Amino acid sequence: MKQQKKEKTNVMRLLDAAGISYRVQEYEVDENDLSGIHVANQIGEDPDSVFKTLVLKGEKRGFLVCCIPVAEELDLKKVARAVGDKKVEMLPMKELLPTTGYIRGGCSPIGMKKKFPTYIEETAVLFDEIAVSAGIRGAQVILNPEDLKAYTEAEYASLTIE
Repeated sequence: MKQQKKEKTNVMRLLDAAGISYRVQEYEVDENDLSGIHVANQIGEDPDSVFKTLVLKGEKRGFLVCCIPVAEELDLKKVARAVGDKKVEMLPMKELLPTTGYIRGGCSPIGMKKKFPTYIEETAVLFDEIAVSAGIRGAQVILNPEDLKAYTEAEYASLTIE
């Protein structure tokens, strides 16, 4: 039985329109394990090069997006410093879809409803390619971190707990 090719996601269409090269890695979604480490193992990539997209809210800055390696944890104090805010906190799960247009496990830094300030963990520069969500559960786009940074107008910063 041949696997059905998924249709292009909005993320892929946006990258195509911007002329950014990427490749797609699809994987089996496990509703009981939406962890990024599970995704990295499924697509055969180093967990350090597979990035999860987290949405936060700052006291002054409003919404912001952080992309960090799936095995890492966000350091909220470092994020607040990086964005020039006193305090930031994770966006409550129920606000993710209305704010970004994406669901948990399928949130991509590319193509959110609005353009939010975006920060990518600085270790991304160690890789020729990193993976981020393709905007749906079950697919990752793998692209050059500089292309992702340029497209999302992101900044590199130290964002994770040491």
